[in-house]
Amino acid sequence: MPDYHDDLRLAHVLADAADAATMSRFKALDLKVETKPDLTPVSEADKAAEELIRGQLARARPRDAVLGEEFGIEGGGSRRWIIDPIDGTKNYVRGVPVWATLIALVVRGEGGDRGVVGLVSAPALGRRWWAVLGGGAYTGRNLISATRLRVSAVSRLADASFAYSSLSGWEERGRLPGFLDLTRACWRTRGYGDFWPYMMVAEGSVDICAEPELSVWDMAANEVIVREAGGEFTSLDGVPGPFGQDAAASNGLLHDALLGHLAPR
Repeated sequence: MPDYHDDLRLAHVLADAADAATMSRFKALDLKVETKPDLTPVSEADKAAEELIRGQLARARPRDAVLGEEFGIEGGGSRRWIIDPIDGTKNYVRGVPVWATLIALVVRGEGGDRGVVGLVSAPALGRRWWAVLGGGAYTGRNLISATRLRVSAVSRLADASFAYSSLSGWEERGRLPGFLDLTRACWRTRGYGDFWPYMMVAEGSVDICAEPELSVWDMAANEVIVREAGGEFTSLDGVPGPFGQDAAASNGLLHDALLGHLAPR
């Protein structure tokens, strides 16, 4: 198996630079915010963080492709960095600290594309999570000071904690009845939103989470971390990986039950 630890170390360097840029503008009274064609907000900090990451990747990994939420795809080849400069922009622009920079490396092999490095950095929460293919998932301040992550051992929905983002997406896609049935079947539900539920699945503090509409930059880093923590990450129709347009993540033991409620019918 190839060793991607050098790429993981680079991801930490990229995240350090992005954290400095995003925190310098967090809660700034003169923060510039625009509305994109899909009616979602984008701030000057989103753009600045992605440009910073792209610039460092151009110097450190000039042959690699880069796909980012704000500036699209650049380059080609079998290695592709996938960037969400601020996951949770709506929180960011309102001063809510639940937002993060997501960095992933996806490599194309004989079996198709596969995430090999994932890093999620939430500087306003003082938290960072990361994983590398075959090397496990961790949380901590840095590579030296870290705790290994492991999903929970909960095996019954009646004992499970379920996290989600919002009700509206499920209703818009005609899946609200299944979603509500799932919430009734679980012990606890909370709408944490964005990257955080996936990190809590990896930590074992949440057992299942799902979202009905996502882009690959919302999922690529999360998928590697959940998988390396011993969990399972698929689309709602059960296809492994972050390349669908929705997501279901679990500790693995509850995945079939999760999909049974939320898969397309």
